[in-house]
Amino acid sequence: MNRPARTAAVLVVAVLLTSCGASTTTPAADGHSSDSGHSATATSTTAPPRGGERFVTLTMAEPYTPGPPNGGTDDYRCFLIDPKLANRMFLTGAQFQPQNTDLVHHAIFFRLTPEQAERTRELDAATPGQGYTCFGDSGVDEASWVAHWAPGTNETLLDAEYGYELPPGSQLVMQVHYNLLGVEGKPGTDRSGIRLRLAERELTPLETALFPAPVELPCTPKESGPLCDRAAAVKDVAARFGKDIEQQLADLAEFCRPKPGPTQHCDLSVGGPATVHATAGHMHLPGRAIKVELNPGTPGARTLLSVPDYNFDDQALRVLPAPVQVKKGDVVRVTCTHDARPARPAAATPEDAAAIRGVG
Repeated sequence: MNRPARTAAVLVVAVLLTSCGASTTTPAADGHSSDSGHSATATSTTAPPRGGERFVTLTMAEPYTPGPPNGGTDDYRCFLIDPKLANRMFLTGAQFQPQNTDLVHHAIFFRLTPEQAERTRELDAATPGQGYTCFGDSGVDEASWVAHWAPGTNETLLDAEYGYELPPGSQLVMQVHYNLLGVEGKPGTDRSGIRLRLAERELTPLETALFPAPVELPCTPKESGPLCDRAAAVKDVAARFGKDIEQQLADLAEFCRPKPGPTQHCDLSVGGPATVHATAGHMHLPGRAIKVELNPGTPGARTLLSVPDYNFDDQALRVLPAPVQVKKGDVVRVTCTHDARPARPAAATPEDAAAIRGVG
């Protein structure tokens, strides 16, 4: 989870992403979508390259053995990947290729400038083993989110006129969340990769903005223990995932002012004009419903995403019935509902458990 986004996008086309809430991107190739505020799933395809496109497949330099810090079962690891771009290109589609699906929980790809890539090399060199630990982002400020994978997601084929700009020398950070809960003995290795769909012709640039919402679930009457205290729960999460999570939680508290309970929301302002084309939501296993609204409580209010029965295994992008224009000062509200009962699915991760204890 990144820090709360103050802006939606400054370019013509936007993708909005939320860590417990929702996200948006360009239209799928077929442009089909549903009505009544429920957006249709964007096209997932293995279509051949379209005009001017080519495929580039990249993998981790070597197999990685997950090693969750501090005795936990979750390992957030970042790996630098170099597409070796000599010319300006546009990313028009991406298909993550998880090599070990027993371990891979989700993956996010960030675009780096050459200067940012140098910073990641320093982080990598200072960290034992391949890659470096990162929680929710690339570990580098201002890195741009350009692709992601979660259960139910294949390649999302974007409209051929839009793409993420990749200047010469651009590199990617692949952040993989490994979960070892339920894995007996040695976890094995993973050597995941990604197939990029690249176009060299001029396209309308696409950007992604993250709109997070809080998860503050108090212990139920049937739960007790030291981690039912929020401050203790925050310290526990920071001990397992690093001090950055404390700042992220402080940011969410400042921007969202959450009231502990099963349903919470966050209102975040749009920083500039953009055209929103599609949405997608991401929560963990306790998640039950996601809703994203534009300018709620006003005459022009509209729903950008509504998933009243959230399914962890279906987190694909959803195309809006029609593009939505947003302007500076508009408000995006992300509303998340979770099930806080102590009986959790066997596959729930410690990150989910932390949410139940009062942090998310």
